[in-house]
Formats: sequence, structure tokens, C-alpha cells
Amino acid sequence: MFKKVFSTIFLFLLALCASGQELTIPQLSQYIADNPFIMSPTYAGIGDHIKVRLNGLTQWVGIKDAPDTQTLAADARIGNRSGIGMLLYNDSNGETKQRGARVSFAHHLTLDRYDDIFLSFGISYNFNQFRIDVENFNANNGQLPTDDKATTNHNFDLGVLYRYSKFYFSLNASNILPKNLERFNPTFEPNTLRNYYVYTGYSISKSKNSKLEIEPSIFFQWFESDGRSVTDLNAKFRFHDFEDYYYVGLTYRFLNDQWGAPLYIAPIAGFKKNNFYFGYSYQIITNEILGYSTGTHVLTVGMDLFQGISNCRCMY
Repeated sequence: MFKKVFSTIFLFLLALCASGQELTIPQLSQYIADNPFIMSPTYAGIGDHIKVRLNGLTQWVGIKDAPDTQTLAADARIGNRSGIGMLLYNDSNGETKQRGARVSFAHHLTLDRYDDIFLSFGISYNFNQFRIDVENFNANNGQLPTDDKATTNHNFDLGVLYRYSKFYFSLNASNILPKNLERFNPTFEPNTLRNYYVYTGYSISKSKNSKLEIEPSIFFQWFESDGRSVTDLNAKFRFHDFEDYYYVGLTYRFLNDQWGAPLYIAPIAGFKKNNFYFGYSYQIITNEILGYSTGTHVLTVGMDLFQGISNCRCMY
């Protein structure tokens, strides 16, 4: 009985929070699955294939109506120095639903072609439909809301990416425009959805032809509305077999005011065989939710299509 009551209260709070976080799809470990474009438009077109990635995220398995997200992302090179991409997503969190699309463009500059120093700029246009389903609500006083609080929003993301050989540093601003509050109560709804994030890392290998590559990386995200921030510490070990590879790794996520109490620890694994890609992450919850959930699953599958080598190394 206590478990059922706890779950009901917990998901109700999630629904309240979700209305303030619309236009922000859950950003967990999907980007680690060789899919950084899902996190930043600056990666559009980098690579010699059309990259297609389908991702499924199921949070807090065992809790009814827990968050669930699906995304389909694809990006490709256009010309020798530019790229385009699109991301479609469907997200549900209890009775709150959102779906939308993101269209991205990136341009890549060569600062030094001998030392492989590149600078990339990216922009995304975001279209989002958000609603709160009221048909499943129960009211003790007999009064139910008749308005599903549906709203449509438009926004933009901006990003810059610096690459020097095997080092990379990406700085991004997401949802730079304020939210339209016409359908919501401005007393309780924040109109600032902007969040800023940094993604940086370095690939380490013993030699140019080494089969083992180690890639430590850091993801930091800060939300302007309430000042909260989160950090991921990642370590990835990639084993090369000609053009194929296999990888294992670990992600450690924490709130920056509670760095010693992680939100979760996530082992990751995956491989690329021929043109097929598969990645999986299991997030082990370490907080109070542990007693009610078996964890979070993140699954990524994809294909690399239509190889075409660019004349510019900035696209490799």
C-alpha cells in the first residue's frame, strides 16, 4: 500500500515538474552511444556516412507511468564543409506528453589542416507540441479539468565545437527563446527554458595503429531557470577490428551540489559491425527510487549509409 501511495505522489510531482521542462527531452547517456548529434547540432555532417540512429529510453522500470522517450536522428554531409540533420522525438511522463522535431545545420572550418584543428558552428530549429492528458485524471470533488493544456512552441539551439586532433570541446545553448505562457499560469510556470552544456573529451591510443582506444569525457549541463546543474563523468574503451569496433565504458552522473551522491552509475557497451550499430546502457539508480525501480534502460540501434569521402578533413 505504501509503495502504491509513494508512486502516485512521486509521479504527480514529476508531472508538475515536466510542465516546466517542456522542450527539453531527457538528456541521459544517449550521446555516449556514438551519437553526439543528439546532443549538439555542431556534429551534423561529421563522418563519411549518412548516420541514422534510433534510440529508446525507458526510465525507472517498475514504476507505473515513468518517463519513456523515443528518438530518431539522422545527419549527413552536404558539400565538403557543411552538414544537416533532423531529430524526431516522442516523450511521455505520466499524463504529460510531448513530441516534436529538431532540424539542424552545421558548418565546419579548418584552422590548421596539418595539425587537424577544426572549428564548427551549429544551429537547430526546434518544434515542440506539449500537452497534459486530463482524460485519466480522478477528482474526489467531482470536478475535472476540461482543457488538456496543449501548446505548441518554437525555439532554437546554438553550438560551437572545437577539435584539435583527438581532443574535442563543444559549448551549446539550448532553447534560447522564452516559453509562451498564454495557456499556463505564469505564477507557477517558469518562462525560461534556456540551458547551457559543455561536452569535452580526448581519445587516447598508444600508437596510430593501436587497436585499443581510451576516451574519457565530461558532460556538464546548467539550467538557467533554477540554477541547478548536473555532470557526467564518462570513460569509454574502444577496441578496433579494421573498420569495425567494440566498446565498453561507464558513466557517473551527479548533481553538482551533491557530487558524492550519484544519481546513477551506468555501464555502457556496444559495437559497430559493417554498417550496423548497436549500443546499450543500463543505469543503476543509487538514490531513494532504488527501492521502487530496477533501473533505466537505454537502447540505440542504427545504420551508416552511403559512404562518401569529403575533400576536407574537417568532415572526418
